[in-house]
Amino acid sequence: MAEYHPKTIEIHGNIKNRIKSGPTSFVAQSTAFEHETAEDIENVLRQRKFGFTYSRIANPNMAQFEEKINLLEEGIGAIALSSGMAAVSVGLLSILKQGDEFISGYSLFSGSYALFTDTFSRFGIRPVFVNSTNEKEIENAINNKTKLIFIETIGNPRLDVPNLKKISAIAKKGGIPVILDNTLATPSLFKAKNFGADIIIHSASKYINGSGNAIGGVIVDSGTFDFNKDKYDDFAPYKKYGSLAYLAKTRRQIHTNLGTCLSPHNAFLLSLGLETLDLRMKQHSQNALALAEFLSTHKKVKKTSYPGLKNSEFYETAKEQFGNNFGGLLTFELESKEKAFEFINNRTFLRNLPNLGDAKTLIVHPASTIYVDYDDETKEKLGVNDRMIRVSVGIEYKDDIIREFDEILNKI
Repeated sequence: MAEYHPKTIEIHGNIKNRIKSGPTSFVAQSTAFEHETAEDIENVLRQRKFGFTYSRIANPNMAQFEEKINLLEEGIGAIALSSGMAAVSVGLLSILKQGDEFISGYSLFSGSYALFTDTFSRFGIRPVFVNSTNEKEIENAINNKTKLIFIETIGNPRLDVPNLKKISAIAKKGGIPVILDNTLATPSLFKAKNFGADIIIHSASKYINGSGNAIGGVIVDSGTFDFNKDKYDDFAPYKKYGSLAYLAKTRRQIHTNLGTCLSPHNAFLLSLGLETLDLRMKQHSQNALALAEFLSTHKKVKKTSYPGLKNSEFYETAKEQFGNNFGGLLTFELESKEKAFEFINNRTFLRNLPNLGDAKTLIVHPASTIYVDYDDETKEKLGVNDRMIRVSVGIEYKDDIIREFDEILNKI
């Protein structure tokens, strides 16, 4: 990365190539882009020159957002998409085909789990689920059909933290890439490339946006895995792109053909949110740690999960990977589902909705909402039960957050 601090990059993007005239904020809300000659359009589409033709393929707002995220993740290129689920789908389908297998941690966002079990199975792609914090289990699951390992930086909602360096070493030995969903940590808290992530995925709808007003996703190629080898023969037509083969195939064959384009207006809102990411992530983390410490000592709380708690089994790994900021998500358990519902129904400024990463503190009962379609056994595997409430801790004044939780707990 250049000599500029990430805080500066979040605001300005690529400073060396900055155009020093014109608007500093704009939305290119156009379906297509005119060119003076027929030759100009052909040259853009043949990638002989840079330019925009159709917003399903690329748009100035999307390009600006991609550039910022790529700089922050220190990658070789990024692709912005319509949602986090689009990023997961496209990111993996660029590599996987019928007959392939891939390894995934059980600790997963419900949308990813449904994609892997319900949708990928229709394409003849088989997920192999493991405990992502058990490196031996991951290593034993690799066979000649395995094409990648997919994990979350911080499991949602289990709040477990896989050791990415150890998993990356296993993947390299097996000749396969690691795809990491870095949504909960963001590049502000975790430099995933430095720990061995080959492809990095974000649901930008969450902390990157920060205000709950835009859906989007992004894929970043770290440039650390060579897809130009026999095991990945689908990449043969893209060998001419060298180290950019993954990005070229993903953008041209999967992303463009499936139409998973990010809207220009949402790209604008995501770039706007990105400007305060570093400030917000530190505040989210400080508030979450304070709330977790409070909940962990409250007599009515049966269990509190947060990787920043020193009694967490994942604390040492989290400390190594994230330093002193452990993110804004935590869970706690009460006596029963009825008590969890009673807690939610007695809230004042807490928001009850199935999102996370907002500036506002959000709570939800995962078992009856995000994971409502799964049986108890599957929920348990995914780290969910009826007693659990998930909290996306906002950036409000810390004492107000804790006071609200205390008042509700004392009331129920």
